[in-house]
Amino acid sequence: MAGVLATATGAFLSGAEGAYSVALGVFIAAAFFALGLLALGYVNHRWPELFFGAAMVIYTSQMGVLFVVLILLRDAAFLHGRAFAAGVLVGTAVWLAGQVRAHMNLKILYVVPESSSSSSGGPM
Repeated sequence: MAGVLATATGAFLSGAEGAYSVALGVFIAAAFFALGLLALGYVNHRWPELFFGAAMVIYTSQMGVLFVVLILLRDAAFLHGRAFAAGVLVGTAVWLAGQVRAHMNLKILYVVPESSSSSSGGPM
């Protein structure tokens, strides 16, 4: 929804080139973060003890590669530079806000409750 609104704003402010640039920026940001999420899911499944370190490395790598892509595409003739950068920023902000919201609503047990059928025989 935010991508559509940003694309419409880009079209209003800069015409078709602005709309295309914003849409491409939002797509690139979403693709980067989706690939990172898939990679993190694989690491969590395969090596759960490395999860937090891998999350930091993946996020830092994403930001570095995204920065390089922005630098490489800043003078592209087929893009409106500011609209493209705005699309990447909107895509990044919306993705991160969605992840924060999802994780705040997620119910993860951090203490595994004992089952009621097993009796430890300890003091009560």
